[in-house]
Amino acid sequence: MDEFSLIDRFWKPLGDAITRSEVIEGIGNDGAVVRCPPGQNQVVTMDTLLEGVHFPRNMPPHALGWRALAVNLSDLAAMGAEPLCFTLSVTLPEASESWLAAFADGIGALAVQENIQLVGGDTTRGPLSITIQAQGLLPDGSAVRRGSAQVGDRICVSGTLGEAGEALNWLDAADAPAPAVSAMLERYRYPQPRLALGQWLREAGACAVDVSDGLLADLGHLLVDRGACVDWQALPVSPELVSLRGADGARRLAASAGDDYELLYTWPLDAPAPSGPNGGTLPQTVIGTVTQEAGVTLLGPDGRINIAEQGYTHFGAHHG
Repeated sequence: MDEFSLIDRFWKPLGDAITRSEVIEGIGNDGAVVRCPPGQNQVVTMDTLLEGVHFPRNMPPHALGWRALAVNLSDLAAMGAEPLCFTLSVTLPEASESWLAAFADGIGALAVQENIQLVGGDTTRGPLSITIQAQGLLPDGSAVRRGSAQVGDRICVSGTLGEAGEALNWLDAADAPAPAVSAMLERYRYPQPRLALGQWLREAGACAVDVSDGLLADLGHLLVDRGACVDWQALPVSPELVSLRGADGARRLAASAGDDYELLYTWPLDAPAPSGPNGGTLPQTVIGTVTQEAGVTLLGPDGRINIAEQGYTHFGAHHG
């Protein structure tokens, strides 16, 4: 199968599955033409996933397709943006039709769910690598930004943490693992970008970041030149994770493991507790407060808790 046959077979149907009025020209041209509506800003983000680095070599292709798009949509969520369109660049060691069909189905399932249109990309031969550039829209000047936290603000996070990190211990699990293990693997393979929450936080004027490298690492990215005091016992962990690692082990994963793609954000001390969108169906947990001096302090019932591994970095050692 040559490149153009591959595009017609797998990528063009993806581009046709969602059609946005802002997209003037999509797949089939040398470049996409996208209109930015009046009064809107365009948000652009990009992530590359490498086999053996960002995902295991035996990852199911349907899950890989979903995940590749989800990590980009999570960045749009952290900016408070509405998804618009994306481009897809795939480097493949071989053009396996069954693999490509499952991969395209995974991307397509999330693209349809979040109403984002594929508008182009590139397909080449080589070691397996996926790069997606996603674009979103938000009202002029309303982007959710890092670094605007004020001393005394509450630090909040959505959902539960640590499950995707625990999943790394079970990637080679049997076809029918225990329910708790299945829940961990589902969380790793099919992250849910918190787009509605990001747009809700934009309306509220909050600052936010998605938890991709790990809570402690991403908290440093969020606060920039501020610090934080975090309540160890407030870290939100699921009963399934506790059943596998115990309460202390679950919280250690919640503090340090990445790939959860929840939103971490600050909230004014004098405002009502954050409920989130859609009637508060996604839990929002206050885990600490912003402090004047830089650095993160984890406080447990018996005093300060130290964690050596504080998140993922692409170059050099982990944070610590």
